[in-house]
Amino acid sequence: MSKRVTIMVGDDLDKKVRLKQAKLIQKKNSSVSFSSVLNDILRGKYNI
Repeated sequence: MSKRVTIMVGDDLDKKVRLKQAKLIQKKNSSVSFSSVLNDILRGKYNI
């Protein structure tokens, strides 16, 4: 189950996560949420 949490993300990290998100959207040809990308990065699935 997911929780709704508010965090502050630095501009540099936001840019890196959004670039990863854009690459995944192009690769999958479907929508990919910012939250799912951030969760996968924190779980160690992706490096930024």
